[in-house]
Amino acid sequence: MASGQTSAERMPEIPADSLSPAQTEAAAAFQAERGVPVFGPFVPLLRSPELMLCASRMGQYLRYGSVLPLRVSEFAILVVAREWSQPVEWAIHHPIALKAGVAPETAQALAEGRRPDTMSADEALAYAFSTELMRNRAVSDATYAALVARFGEQGAIDLAGINGYYALLAMTMNVARTALPAGGPAAPPLPPLAGPASAPPARPGLSQDPAPLVAPAASV
Repeated sequence: MASGQTSAERMPEIPADSLSPAQTEAAAAFQAERGVPVFGPFVPLLRSPELMLCASRMGQYLRYGSVLPLRVSEFAILVVAREWSQPVEWAIHHPIALKAGVAPETAQALAEGRRPDTMSADEALAYAFSTELMRNRAVSDATYAALVARFGEQGAIDLAGINGYYALLAMTMNVARTALPAGGPAAPPLPPLAGPASAPPARPGLSQDPAPLVAPAASV
């Protein structure tokens, strides 16, 4: 469980006979669109049916319609899951990331809270962009320029969207204390990092162009 998740789930699966009409309709639409029943972060999100459907559809675009390669987007999802110490998000996406080409040792370094030294150039760029955005609340000029040169302005927006969307899911599951599915993939211990919830306020001028947390891909 993420930091603070020491009790039972706050928002477990709602029994079918307890669903409201709006929840029943949303759950049916989710299954029709995704081919699977409501799962993971969408279980607590079903408490707000329209939000759940909007979130699901955004996720479908960010994973399958983005201009970013799947390896880069799945790597970025692991970065977000690690920043938020979110075990369910990690457990779901870790095998997908490995299948997409992320090296096991790269994922292991992330799990341990270390900057991986086995990243590809694209992964290093996504790591810089994502960690700067989540920790500094902004992205440096150097990292932004390198990412736009590689993936274009749409790529920058898609990567910002991946960070925001998977942070939303992580926050939702941390609030709900969502449990790992029984019989599903496990997650390694994800001890809290000095991440979004505990970062100091930005200093005057910092938000305009914070120093890169890691070197941009062009210099790696």
